[in-house]
Amino acid sequence: MRHTPFFPAWRPRLAPLGSRTAHALRRVRSYTLCQLENTLGPWVPTQLFPKALDKENSRDRDYTRWRTFWCMLWQSLNPDASGREVVRQLQALFGLENGPSISEDDGAYCRAKARLPLDQFPKGLAATAQAADRQAPAMTPLQGRPLKAIDGSALTLPDTAKNRKAYPPLQCADKPSFPMMRIVVLFSLLSGAISLLAQGSLGVSELSLLGSLVSQLATGDILLGDRAYGNYPVMALLQHRLGVDFIGRTTRRVDGRRRLKRLARHDWLMLWKKSATPSPWLSAGQWAGLPTQMTVRVVKGRCHQKGFRVRQVTLVTTLLDPHLYPAQEILQGYLRRWRLEMCLDDLKTTLKMDLLRGRSPGMVQKEVYTRLIAHNLIRCLMAQVATEHGVALERISFKGSLDALRQFSQAMAGARSQKKRRQLWDQLLQALAADLVPERPGRREPRAVKRKKNKYPRLNVPRHQFRDHPKRNLRRKNARLRSLGLM
Repeated sequence: MRHTPFFPAWRPRLAPLGSRTAHALRRVRSYTLCQLENTLGPWVPTQLFPKALDKENSRDRDYTRWRTFWCMLWQSLNPDASGREVVRQLQALFGLENGPSISEDDGAYCRAKARLPLDQFPKGLAATAQAADRQAPAMTPLQGRPLKAIDGSALTLPDTAKNRKAYPPLQCADKPSFPMMRIVVLFSLLSGAISLLAQGSLGVSELSLLGSLVSQLATGDILLGDRAYGNYPVMALLQHRLGVDFIGRTTRRVDGRRRLKRLARHDWLMLWKKSATPSPWLSAGQWAGLPTQMTVRVVKGRCHQKGFRVRQVTLVTTLLDPHLYPAQEILQGYLRRWRLEMCLDDLKTTLKMDLLRGRSPGMVQKEVYTRLIAHNLIRCLMAQVATEHGVALERISFKGSLDALRQFSQAMAGARSQKKRRQLWDQLLQALAADLVPERPGRREPRAVKRKKNKYPRLNVPRHQFRDHPKRNLRRKNARLRSLGLM
């Protein structure tokens, strides 16, 4: 209208209005919620979730792929938030910027999440892990080679027919059984970020899930694992087919009297032979390609640290040179792996990933990937704090970083200039560097629950079939009636 030649006198009045409207619409199209894109966007590749050329996600929608992805990330950083809260925040944002009106129902948001392609989430996970490693301080032990740690866990899923079919639950006699997902994740020892994920049902072993991840390891990596992975098939597959070394404990009995060569006190070489029974998690071709024997190094030492359960460990490794890889550095590397087990605790406790919400296998997998990406973004923030302020990465609180990011991101969303946003970001880094986890020598972390569970019975049958236990006064009344012969 302001470009029409019939009202030239109105052009100076309408031009500023048109400029503000276009600017507001651009902001509505690009930003969402607390504008997490401004704070965390540099660590997420922009080519994720592009607009489709045809069919699904090819039209301009209110819930674009990019906006839906960031809404899911915001929910992961706020685990108690529901889809309805996401919709309300979008309504508030659109109302502030005079944007389009959207439905009050969260059904459109749920359908938008279902339309997101699953193959883009692993790319985002790997990219954020690489960003965290670039931010973290460098490590020099073990010749500066990349250190990766492998670990597994189990997650509980909603009790739906689709989840039960994909992830069959354990069969318990008197307790309700829920679908369970087994995950195996690959950590970076440098930053604590997660780069790879393999998932399956409880019927799939951790070694089978590891077999789906080994092809993505790079030559020259060093993999650290617990006693579940310290066996001949894993070590031979990593060493001879991928060029990856291994450090970990083993369930195999180690007898020092049968050593091949003594390197130092509690440090020797041994000869392991291939078993006659094929490994169940390897294919016939992979098993036939393994060597018939291999030389491993056994290191015994004390990883004594007050509060830790294990005082003395026996490690097996394929790092055979004692001059390039001293025994003490191997022990310290494995001790650092214990620290990474707290990353799973951060995921399952702080980000509440122990009980997921997705009602279908596809949505459950997207939810897991989104939580892991959110975890990596917090690790990026912690790594930047450790590098710029010279503090130990292990002493930066994950929960404190998450809480501070929530509050500072809201303040940055309301800042009027880029300079003010940079000042707020610097204040955030300073606050995290000053609020370190205190040194707690001798602190024990027993595997026990302090808070007693409630007294209510378990709902071990479908809801419509459940019959509540009679109350005490009703039981007493029935007892009196039976004693009088009236019942």
